[in-house]
Amino acid sequence: SVNDFILKASAEALRRVPAVNASWAGTSIRTHGAVHLSFGVALEDGLVTPVIRDAHAKTLKDIAVEAKALIGKARSKKLTPNEMSGSTFTVTNLGMYGVTGFFGIINVPNAAILSVGATIKKPVVDAQDRLVIGHRMVIGLSGDHRVVDGANAAQFLQALKQLLEEPALMLI
Repeated sequence: SVNDFILKASAEALRRVPAVNASWAGTSIRTHGAVHLSFGVALEDGLVTPVIRDAHAKTLKDIAVEAKALIGKARSKKLTPNEMSGSTFTVTNLGMYGVTGFFGIINVPNAAILSVGATIKKPVVDAQDRLVIGHRMVIGLSGDHRVVDGANAAQFLQALKQLLEEPALMLI
């Protein structure tokens, strides 16, 4: 799914910009060596954020299979506390609700959360200067400024954008 690509691209972008894969540890910044991605799963009575551990070392297929399994466990209310803790970064996607842009609420102690909006069709100019229909999505990053500064956030978003626009880079 699109969300699986976003999760994989996020893990790779965090590997490239490790300053965003961090948390506030009371009086100092803690940078994490491993990427443990949590992602939002809406339920009738709220939201849970299961965690894909070591996402930086997993293939797109591995992430897709694990995300699907975690979503199933979440919907059947069978997630364990371990499956919902220890994240280093969170991705939340409201695209399925038709929301095109929003500000995610940081999942403490993560330093940042990625907000993903719906993909919409827009007129764009292609490489030959022709007007064509393109698909666009709004992605935002909310961050704890004690940990992530604007330059780090911009570098992360730049890496993420490149990976989503050129998904073959995730296979290298």
